[in-house]
Amino acid sequence: MCGACVIDEVKTSMLSRRSLFGLGAAAGAAGLLGASAKPANAATSPVSVSTITDLTHELHADFPTYPGQSGFAMERKYAIDKDGYNLFVLTIDEHTGTHMDAPLHFSADGTSVAEIPVEKLMAPLVVVDIRDKAAASPDAQVTPDDIKAWISAHGPLPENCCVAMNSGWSQHVATAKFRNADDAKVMHFPGFHVEAMKLLMEESTAIGIAVDTLSLDFGSSPDFVGHKTWLPSGRWGLECVAGLDALPAKGATIVVGAPKHRGGTGGPSRVFALT
Repeated sequence: MCGACVIDEVKTSMLSRRSLFGLGAAAGAAGLLGASAKPANAATSPVSVSTITDLTHELHADFPTYPGQSGFAMERKYAIDKDGYNLFVLTIDEHTGTHMDAPLHFSADGTSVAEIPVEKLMAPLVVVDIRDKAAASPDAQVTPDDIKAWISAHGPLPENCCVAMNSGWSQHVATAKFRNADDAKVMHFPGFHVEAMKLLMEESTAIGIAVDTLSLDFGSSPDFVGHKTWLPSGRWGLECVAGLDALPAKGATIVVGAPKHRGGTGGPSRVFALT
């Protein structure tokens, strides 16, 4: 291939990729998830993306889990020096690492992770900062007052958004404090209060919530009432999210690379944000 042809090919590839990211950000920011209409001038005036932030923790055998035991294992099956290529067999608990909770996780006939429409895996991201509360008490929760304070400061919640709790807890992921179990084996870490979930369900079109801890419910919850309220409504949740400190309270778009295994209740996901 001639030099000029190579240059033209590279230019075309770069422009196509830029347009793709721009269209994704436009769709998220405009709240078009689940709608058939497209931005009128999306093809000619894409919204530029300046930063892509990884919101995913690296998954490994020692990653902390809610039950306590490891939820991930890799067994080498083929090695490049012997077989010509590398390949591992993975054994994974669906709810390990940065992962999605699908509606089926806490409902008899809810949507499986494979059935979630792809347009609901990208959403305007709302970041509710409760780091001060969490520093004062590990049992802190996102309350209706926190949601209302966000709205007072930043305006109405975007259509079809994902509301994320930034408690600062991801900084503890490599230590025992991430689970923060006491002598009675009760864990203490922040989560969403069920009344905040109800507010989002009744007064917004939010399609998902996200936490930087091990559970949508706060750690010492005795009954998973938040899971039982939020997920059966057809909405999804993300747990063990990383990187929220790098994001603005409003203006980012979250993209969830959820797994697609038939009948799955969730699974480890590659999650990132566009700003």
